[in-house]
Amino acid sequence: MKSRMRRPILALFLALIAAPVLADDRAPSIPSLDAPELAALGAYAVGVRSITLVQPDQVDPINGGRADRILPVEIWYPARTRPGARPVVYSAALPGEPPRPPAVFTVPGLAVRDATEAAGTFPLVILSHGYSNAPEAMSWLGENLASKGYVVAAIHHNDPDIADRNGFPGPMLRRPLDIAFVARTLQDRARAHAPGLASADPDRMALIGYSMGGYGVLTVAGAALDAKGPLVQAVPDGALAAYAAAGPRQGELALPGLKAVVTIAPAGVRFGAWGTEGLMGVTSPLLVIGGDHDATVGFTDGIAPVFAQARRAERWMLVFQNAGHGIGMSAAPPQMRERLYDFHWFEDPVWRKDRIMGIDQHMITAFLDLKVKGQADRAAYLVSDVTNGADGRWPASAQAYDARSPGGPGQTWKGFSRNSAVGLELRYAAPAP
Repeated sequence: MKSRMRRPILALFLALIAAPVLADDRAPSIPSLDAPELAALGAYAVGVRSITLVQPDQVDPINGGRADRILPVEIWYPARTRPGARPVVYSAALPGEPPRPPAVFTVPGLAVRDATEAAGTFPLVILSHGYSNAPEAMSWLGENLASKGYVVAAIHHNDPDIADRNGFPGPMLRRPLDIAFVARTLQDRARAHAPGLASADPDRMALIGYSMGGYGVLTVAGAALDAKGPLVQAVPDGALAAYAAAGPRQGELALPGLKAVVTIAPAGVRFGAWGTEGLMGVTSPLLVIGGDHDATVGFTDGIAPVFAQARRAERWMLVFQNAGHGIGMSAAPPQMRERLYDFHWFEDPVWRKDRIMGIDQHMITAFLDLKVKGQADRAAYLVSDVTNGADGRWPASAQAYDARSPGGPGQTWKGFSRNSAVGLELRYAAPAP
């Protein structure tokens, strides 16, 4: 009798042990079961290629002097893969809790390294991570977009340890400069049909930035830095002032072919980056994503002003109610679940991370498809008379439990399943004349 009782208990115990292992083996670019419609992977297999770009003789605001700027770049692209080809496992490190060394982690991918590029021509997306982050922690977005027909280039900015406040001027100066340099270089390589970029369309470009990357992409997109503001003044020797409003090098940040900008939990406003008028320089369509309890960059005094002040751009703002700052990273890998400092690089205190990623994959896909690819039908996923997702009525026509809403006046946002828009807000503003 006791042995018969032990067997189901043992089976349950083994299942509980195995469950996290199975979840950890899943690439974060594969959306969760309750993700909205457009989060789903696209029709293409995904390849990944690593390249290194060198920008010679650059100002070093931390150590002084000048040095070559070394910028590794991960490129995800639509691909044709061989049957049985093994997907990549990404490896990276983030600063550990002082005085501990960097914390090394791995992320499973679905991309195949150096796979053959798919036939066709696809928009080019530049992806910029947050302060002290790594591109591998944003493979959830890069791989997902590549499967849908985008070439996504993620820059490794080699930031100093975020705990070292003496290093802060480095990302302030380098983030917009890195983005502009990499974007222009890859546009040139796309025109030359370089490996990994032969299918990229240099005249259809989008920028996506998280946190400090958000500051960078907004500045490159036209937000004029305030020459007298605290952020510009914090960079020694006037190195950033030359790129500020009316500065002699401001025009070097401009990008031809820019069609859209996505900024996730953007830094900048709290640091006085653009003053009260600088964001008026952004004219490309803009999607702002943030948590209204972001203690790092602020919401009412950090994220929301980006949406309010970029008045010359057609713009949307997606708000995760009660979410904090870590909404741009993947779910915490197993190696980052032993210490709270490491865990909080990735996870939000309130929201399931796979739910955040799925919602972002859906909304960013709708936005880029509409504004970069010109797919007019995607507007229905972004236009609603319901601002607060919880206020949407579930359509009576959606009978199946796992159905997705067709949208419409007063109804749950198009593409969302029942109850899955709760906790979200979606705001829209047309560009001012």
